[in-house]
Amino acid sequence: MLKLFFTVSSLLFYIAAGVSSEAAPILKKSAKQPVVITSETLTADNKNNIAIFEGEVVAKTSDITMFSDKMTVTYEKADNKISTIHAIGNVKVLNKDRTLFSDEAVFFDKEEKIVFSGNPKAIEGENIITGSQIIFFIKDERAVVERSRVILQNTKELK
Repeated sequence: MLKLFFTVSSLLFYIAAGVSSEAAPILKKSAKQPVVITSETLTADNKNNIAIFEGEVVAKTSDITMFSDKMTVTYEKADNKISTIHAIGNVKVLNKDRTLFSDEAVFFDKEEKIVFSGNPKAIEGENIITGSQIIFFIKDERAVVERSRVILQNTKELK
């Protein structure tokens, strides 16, 4: 039991030390920002550097909240860094006045991007963007939407 406690504590240290956050800016580098991940279950595989969170998963920082049914986190022990975060099922990301929904989302730390797939939809105010895939490039603060459909609400009347 004590070994399990230290294993989970070590894993949570890696997660807290390495997760980058702020979405498109959904995830943006912030080394000092703690991340709290809650779920019904956590399976830690320290040999393979993987943590699997399942059941009502919520990952939260001071300005981002990500929800999903399952979240798989891969990390590098040597660097205390997250490599990828793979969220599956009912993915929802909240950031200020932006909300993004998809069936699946993958954050890639080295490439500084997040790929949303499976009916992705981004909503900001009354504006909506959908496509087959939405890729956010965090460092550049730009997005590429494949097979896009954009609904912009015209807030000013034409004269």
